[in-house]
Amino acid sequence: MSAAPQVDSRPPTPTRSYTRRGGRMPQRHHRALQNHSQAYLLDVPMDGTTVAAGAPFDQLAAFGRRAPLVVEVGGGAGDCIVAAAAADPGRDFLGIEVWRPGIAQTVAKAAHAGVENLRLLPADALPTVRDFLPAGAVDELWTFFPDPWPKTKHHKRRLVQAEFAAVVARVLVDGGSWRLASDWADYAWQIRDVVEGDPDFENPYRGRLADPGDGEVDPRGEHGGFAPRFDGRVMTRFERKGLQADRIIRDVHVRRIPRERIQ
Repeated sequence: MSAAPQVDSRPPTPTRSYTRRGGRMPQRHHRALQNHSQAYLLDVPMDGTTVAAGAPFDQLAAFGRRAPLVVEVGGGAGDCIVAAAAADPGRDFLGIEVWRPGIAQTVAKAAHAGVENLRLLPADALPTVRDFLPAGAVDELWTFFPDPWPKTKHHKRRLVQAEFAAVVARVLVDGGSWRLASDWADYAWQIRDVVEGDPDFENPYRGRLADPGDGEVDPRGEHGGFAPRFDGRVMTRFERKGLQADRIIRDVHVRRIPRERIQ
């Protein structure tokens, strides 16, 4: 009799929407983490790059108050969220970024600016939004310049897919905003199609010509659905790189449909 086949009981490895780049940090960023981590990094149990199960986000414990909450996913070096937190002390800002050098740069900038309404979590975006943030807790969620994974075979790694849209819809308050931007044309159109395909979101720019006017026709044969540039998004190196490469920056802005309208 042949031996029974060995079954691997481990769960399948999820498809990652990020890759670790530029792991080395200058000493000034090591010092920033050493000196200011206690002020800015959330103290939650971690399992690698994922928040440990059963550790929900407590805004009152994190910020010492309850205020409108803005969450930025993949903030890179923190230019946008630090500027926003400094300009709007009446709101709380949570940055979710798996890239440790980016976390270090954000901490350094936040400490230099003296902001007190910013917290950071070095974690993978999808499971964090899905499992860590409470339902209806977020007033705005930002996803600016997510990794485009330009090769067709890698498109499955793109963050903005139907699964992510569903978890964003869960955490947003009724009427809450999801703001996105990309400098990769096919990803921008994919983003627009994903959010418009989710029944929990409404796109106020749907069917309107809010495109920068490049004359291109998207795969769906129409231009509408892109929003004007978000004034609250400061110019980052990602946007500069896109502009220097003559790529067009496209914004998408959708709102969470009130739950009673869906029932």
